[in-house]
Amino acid sequence: MRKISLHSAKSRIARLNTIRDINKQIVLNYVRDRSPISRAEIARQTELHRSTVSVIVEELLEEGLIVEIGAGISTGGRRPTLYQLRTGTATAIGIDLTPRTTTIAVADLAGNFLEKESFATSPDQDFMMRQIVERVVQLSEKYREDGLEIGVTVPGLVERDSGMVLHIPYYDWREWDIAGALHSATGLHVEVENDANATALAELWFGPERIGKSNTFLLVLVGEGVGTGIVFDGQIYRGEKGSGGEFGHMIAGPEAPVECSCGSKECWEAYASEKSLVERYCRLVNLEQSKRRTIEAGNVIELALNGEPSAIKALRETAYYLGNGLSNLIVGLSPQTVVVSGRITKAWQVFADELKRVTERSILAGLPRPVLMPSSLGDSPTLIGAYGLVLARKFGLAS
Repeated sequence: MRKISLHSAKSRIARLNTIRDINKQIVLNYVRDRSPISRAEIARQTELHRSTVSVIVEELLEEGLIVEIGAGISTGGRRPTLYQLRTGTATAIGIDLTPRTTTIAVADLAGNFLEKESFATSPDQDFMMRQIVERVVQLSEKYREDGLEIGVTVPGLVERDSGMVLHIPYYDWREWDIAGALHSATGLHVEVENDANATALAELWFGPERIGKSNTFLLVLVGEGVGTGIVFDGQIYRGEKGSGGEFGHMIAGPEAPVECSCGSKECWEAYASEKSLVERYCRLVNLEQSKRRTIEAGNVIELALNGEPSAIKALRETAYYLGNGLSNLIVGLSPQTVVVSGRITKAWQVFADELKRVTERSILAGLPRPVLMPSSLGDSPTLIGAYGLVLARKFGLAS
């Protein structure tokens, strides 16, 4: 899934039977990235003929994808009409399932939330299917918009073509056909993707322009587990049956502070996840086992930001193990950019120096060092990934 590069749009103007669709994608992406913008400015920047741009703009207006917002400043003739994406109209229903919480949100074409609700994730696979379907049916009936679609992110393996969730290790769910159930209940198109992959795609779509220019970048999603999204030349690498990028389960040591979702205490996830952060903190403050349920990763992150020594130490030690794994991926894949995503990025300034030190120590002299940066997607990267799956289709992105 790749955002059309506006810097190379001229070279992508097609001369075959795909000309209409590709040129339409280019115009729509110009409106998205450069609005407010006029027909003349689009034609000037893309070198498309003005009559072609006018026809495409009329089509986009009829389809409700863009709107007129008034007149611009005259440069000598008639004042140009300006356009931007249509907002305030439901375009995507995003469903983000995590081990603790499931969030469902409705977004418009610009990615603005129109409605959002969260509820506890149950380990009961059938119960969660019913909960999600019932809530989405209500939303689809409330927002009866043409072109409404659904995007779903899950912390597990997904068969991309069918949308079948093959396995969610945390609850050991298998063969979970959430896509089929949602489509049968609503008649809407459904996209399902692994959460780290979807977040990587969302970074391409919503993130800084320098990420979009990267031919290769890695996204590491730190949550209850550790997931990785690998992007080669703007395309996600999924591997056989969607299992590509499951580096959270690579061997990182003999005895982690917690068990991985797969039950092992040797996986990178067991060393570098939010669970390991919490466990390290609880050990440092000698918190009784019975009271440890009251502490969660968000508490430790806030305490670290407030300067509590034990929280800072736990966070920096977790960053050390996160960096250990990242250094292996960098040596093997040589990405241009590495993006770290998840709640821990709120405390980026607390551990960034340690993460960078550990990450770069194994890079051979003379080899390029990737840009290491926190995610730009805020506190809800996987939810943004969920509705981003739909918006990407709307903007004609390849998957």
